[in-house]
Order: sequence, then structure tokens, then C-alpha cells
Amino acid sequence: MVRCSCVLFRKYGNFIDNLRLFTKGGSGGMGYPRLGGEGGKGGDVWVVAHNRMTLKQLKDKYPQKRFVAGEGANSRVSALKGSKGKDCEIPVPVGVSVTDENGKIIGELNKEKDRLLVAEGGLGGKLLTNFLPLKGQKRVIHLDLKLIADIGLVGFPNAGKSSLLSKISHAKPAIADYAFTTIKPELGRIMYSDFKQISVADLPGLIEGAHMNKGMGHKFLKHIERTKQLLFVVDISGFQLSSQTHYRTAFETIILLSKELELYKEELHTKPALLAVNKMDLPDAQGKFHVLMNQLQNPKEQTLLYRDDAFIFLSLVEDLWHK
Repeated sequence: MVRCSCVLFRKYGNFIDNLRLFTKGGSGGMGYPRLGGEGGKGGDVWVVAHNRMTLKQLKDKYPQKRFVAGEGANSRVSALKGSKGKDCEIPVPVGVSVTDENGKIIGELNKEKDRLLVAEGGLGGKLLTNFLPLKGQKRVIHLDLKLIADIGLVGFPNAGKSSLLSKISHAKPAIADYAFTTIKPELGRIMYSDFKQISVADLPGLIEGAHMNKGMGHKFLKHIERTKQLLFVVDISGFQLSSQTHYRTAFETIILLSKELELYKEELHTKPALLAVNKMDLPDAQGKFHVLMNQLQNPKEQTLLYRDDAFIFLSLVEDLWHK
């Protein structure tokens, strides 16, 4: 067991992972036809990444969610070349991707001080524009945050992910004996005596069909994309969402979780992964664990049917076992 000398935790209360904003570049300044003066270019709107920023802070600080850059200065006798309008900077957290209203990706901001131009200012009046200024670019953008963490806890609802996070950090996620206790991501940070730090993300529980966006699957799965390593947390007793759904053994749970990730985005299947078998204090847990180990070591001997009697590729288990 690794002992920690200190544990830090950053609470994400009222967590927001997407935001819609209106942006507009500044209009250019008027030209001066008689003396050939050029108006200043309008200011630009930039999105800038900051480590200690959250989308909730951005929303609270700018409730109107409108960002307009300054207008370029008009040309005049004392200054024939008008000055550029003031740029507008939108502070966002690291890990944000920016898309336009049509879903086209404008860019991503993955480290501190990354900058992305989202709305360009209009040209100032000049000979080519008959000395008339041009308006700035208008653009509605969507900010989509994907948590960046060293380890992402992945599992079905009520597998014990939140309990695990609460034991390895000072995080205080909601813990209860019913499904979907965690409805927003929680991030715990562990600091060791040599000052190394590990961030652990507790992601809301997945359900079968999450890759097709069932149960807000895409909203939860997207956070897995930027975790460096996955930790599958599985209840040794298996999982059953409700009396109307199939009961799944621990072995089937591992298969289904792996498949949901692969079907959502194939490259997720290549992420390093570990397996944590939870709730080993329950009756008959040791016997079930012995069965699970045999199944993991000999996956090809198992027969597992997945929805509509389609076979799951058992190589997924082999890959997970050998990782």
C-alpha cells in the first residue's frame, strides 16, 4: 500500500462542462478620404486558457455571455492611421474545445496560455473599401470541457467509484446505496511525500448503450478521452440497473464497459487500464473472485452474449488482463 503524506482536493460544485457564448469582433474605424487616411482595424475576440479557471466562474462573471471587442479608431488629421480596437479575451479552463454553431471544431486549448481566435475584427476604412469601415465577425461558439486527469474511474452505477475516491483523497462525493449517486464529475488530487501529484476523476456511472448517448452517455464518456489511464471499478457481485434489465456478472461487466468505450471512440481501447474489484467484504465474495480470476485468465472459454445475441470480442478481456 502506498502511503500519502498529504491529500489535496478541488471541489467542482455546480459543475458546468459546456457553455454557449456570443462573440463579435470590433468594427473598423472610418477612413479619411481627403487625406488618404486609414481607419484602425477592429479588435479581435480570443479564447485564452487558464489553469485556475472554470466554466462556472466564467458564467458567473459574465452572465450575459456576450463578448464584443473594441472598435478601431477613426482616421483623423492628427492621426491618419487609426489605432487598432481593443482585443477581447475570454478566460476558459485548460481542456476546452471550441466549436461553432454548426458543430465544426475551431480548436482546442490544452495548456496554460493557449490562445484561439474566434471572432476577427473588421478592417478599417481604406482606399480598397472606399474608406468605409467593415463590421467585425459575429460568431456563436460552444465551449466544451473535457476533464484532464491522470486516472479516470470507470464503472457502472453503484460500483463504488465514489467510495474509492473518498478513501484515497479528501474528496467528498455523494455516496449512497442507489444507482446514479454521482451526477457530475468529481476530481480528487493526491500529493505524495516527494511532491508528486496524481489527479483522479470519478466519472458518473455508465449504462449499457452509453456509446449511443443513452443515459447522457456522451456527456460522461467525453471526460474519459483526456484521462491518461483508466481504472475499471467493478462490483464483485455484478450489476443490475433495475428489475427490467439483465443481471450482469462481474466478468460481463468488464466486457460491457470495455465495449462501450470502444464503440464510443475506438482509440479509447488503447488507453492503459487497470482493474479494481470492489466490495470484497460481501458474503461469497472470495468464491466469486476465484471464478472471476479464472474467467479473466481464460476468456476464450467463456460464452458471452451481448444485446441482440451479438458476440462481444473476448480479446478485449485479454487486452485488459495483460495491461
